[in-house]
Amino acid sequence: MNDNRPARHKSGARSFGLPLLSGILLGISFPSYPFVRLELLAWIAFVPLLLSLRQDEPFGSAFRKVWFSMLVFSSIALWWVSLATLPGGLLTILAESFFLSVPFLAFLLLKRWKGFRSALFSLPFLWTAWEWAYMQQDLSLGWLTLGNSQAHLSFMIQYADITGVWGITFWLLWFNVLALQVWQDRQEGRVRPKLMGGVALMIALPLFYGGLAFRENMPEESSEGSVKVSLVQPNIDPAEKWKRYSGADIMDVYYRLTGKAVFLDNPELVIWPETAIPFYILDSRYSGYLHSLRLSLKEWNVPLLSGFADIVYFHPESAEAKSGNVKYDGPSGRYFETYNASMLLTPDSRKPQVYHKIHLVPFAERVPYVEYLPWLDQFTFSLAGISGWGKGSDFPVMEFNSRSNGTVKTANIICYESIFPSLVTAFVRNGAQFLTLVTNDGWYSTSYGPYQHAAIAKLRCIENRRAMARCANTGITAFIDSMGRVYAEIPWWEAKTLTADVPLSSRLTFYTRYPDLLPEAAAVVSGVLLAAGFFRRKRA
Repeated sequence: MNDNRPARHKSGARSFGLPLLSGILLGISFPSYPFVRLELLAWIAFVPLLLSLRQDEPFGSAFRKVWFSMLVFSSIALWWVSLATLPGGLLTILAESFFLSVPFLAFLLLKRWKGFRSALFSLPFLWTAWEWAYMQQDLSLGWLTLGNSQAHLSFMIQYADITGVWGITFWLLWFNVLALQVWQDRQEGRVRPKLMGGVALMIALPLFYGGLAFRENMPEESSEGSVKVSLVQPNIDPAEKWKRYSGADIMDVYYRLTGKAVFLDNPELVIWPETAIPFYILDSRYSGYLHSLRLSLKEWNVPLLSGFADIVYFHPESAEAKSGNVKYDGPSGRYFETYNASMLLTPDSRKPQVYHKIHLVPFAERVPYVEYLPWLDQFTFSLAGISGWGKGSDFPVMEFNSRSNGTVKTANIICYESIFPSLVTAFVRNGAQFLTLVTNDGWYSTSYGPYQHAAIAKLRCIENRRAMARCANTGITAFIDSMGRVYAEIPWWEAKTLTADVPLSSRLTFYTRYPDLLPEAAAVVSGVLLAAGFFRRKRA
């Protein structure tokens, strides 16, 4: 069979038809509204694009097809970002379409060097390796990791506790490759039993492993017990939060909702969402607010985990003060940095346990690499309130005492961080028995952005076999079990509380222990394939 089909003289518009179809299939396969379930389309979404790349054509023409397809993909999956900031949304879509095209640069080179077939069977390694490498740097948005498209397909993706989301990506790419082979066979009027058996096996194996996983974990009861958690969803419009409400107004909303939840449900932990306290409550200027909050905790006799804005001051001669990203407070003569943070406060007045967000949304919360080039800070797309957050570096596990299980350890993830698998595994390896996530997705109105964000959290639960308590400002507030199933949820854009028992676990999955094994192996294979292709280029 000739891998490189002769070029057909098509009009420019017609040549982009198949790439357009792939972009649409990829975009609509990602999670959107709960009643839309098109994730299976990702299993064949690359086939039209790959068909269009079989023919011999200039490198630039082929790459334009790829970039166009990824642009359509990014636009459909991420258009809702523009609801928060139009310039930021457009930049996000353009940047993601470029970064998603990078694996195809290597694909097209291999096609030129060794032919279409060799490039095709290299694609799963190239794509998986690049997805992982892209996630390791600050410029990464990382939202459109291909495996995220399957977040709702719980029964088929339980093997993520071995491979992580990278294994799902790898599996999807291989299925697309085999599907293309089946299509080509059909066009040529032949059937290859081994190929059809491979396709069937790629469907059967995830189903088989899923059945084993659900059998092992049902009923969902942990031998380590559980902890009762109340989530507070205040439904405060984030666009107005920093303007119309005073600190006292905001705290009154939380006191009212929390007091009711404590009285009715008697929880062992209460959680407030991201930046629930939008001022520096741990700073001496706000000591009255902190004192009032501590008095309430003593009255409720329950620990509180809350998002808040933190500020840290540095001595003028310290290394931190001399770094490129700190700010200077003239009246006090002190250098400082602010953080998107969370803290755990206990009724016994112990020092707050504080976590500073590590992965910050590029350009919205922090401009990448601003610590090296401070002038980049002018390019931030601030949504509202405080921007230019500092970047955390530690993975603290927070501890509190429960009534039935003694000391309980949890990890708090802040919003966008839930898309980073390695961050969550670091918390779990440090001893977290369950996960908490605080977020504010109210910027995206009634789009499917918040639903998409909530779906991705399911993958982190499966990968680490940890339940999650997810607390949002306007939704989606929910409890997710270790199999990725939502078992309690509050309707979005309603001021409510939700209480449920969260199972505890200390077991480490294979993926938690070795989170980068598969993508690192894919990177090695990709390097070998590219080197072999370069040194053994096919002769014209």
